[in-house]
Amino acid sequence: MFKLKLPTDPRWANIAEENIEEILTDHAWCEQKAATNAIGLITMLPEYSEIVTELLAIAQEELDHFNQVHEIIKKRGYTFGRARKDDYVNELARFIIQGSREDLIVDKMLFAAMIEARSCERFKVLTENIKDEELKAFYKELMISEANHYTTFIGFARQLGDPEKVNQRWEAWLEYEANIIKSYGNKESIHG
Repeated sequence: MFKLKLPTDPRWANIAEENIEEILTDHAWCEQKAATNAIGLITMLPEYSEIVTELLAIAQEELDHFNQVHEIIKKRGYTFGRARKDDYVNELARFIIQGSREDLIVDKMLFAAMIEARSCERFKVLTENIKDEELKAFYKELMISEANHYTTFIGFARQLGDPEKVNQRWEAWLEYEANIIKSYGNKESIHG
């Protein structure tokens, strides 16, 4: 569905499972950042009321996910740590075109779609490879949500830009992401 060029090695789930407390804290902060990103996109698109409405729903859903992860952390007696730097996302951000307003908005939608696609793929890897039954079910549910967000962001990009150019740009994003993801998959973080 996502056409990611390089799948996550399933052994990453073993790394994540060795420190569930860390993966949950990192995941919670990823959800908070996703909500913040959706709100940031709203500020760029006030004239598109239907898109604003959908972005608000995404922001609220991401905050709900943040809350769900935070509740799991509390329930398990873990410590909710400080926000983590996400090197993967920071490297992706460098690929955003700073051209015209339209180019910037389209690329920010593709940036969001890419993060959702990789997150969804990582949740699938967790679902298929960890032993923790509660987290398996939880990540399966979130995997579906992330897939819907991916589809929404790609759809917005095609709505706001020329669909053919957007498809070409998405292919460029896929190539770029494949090159940077090679350096990740060895830490107990969602994108690490």
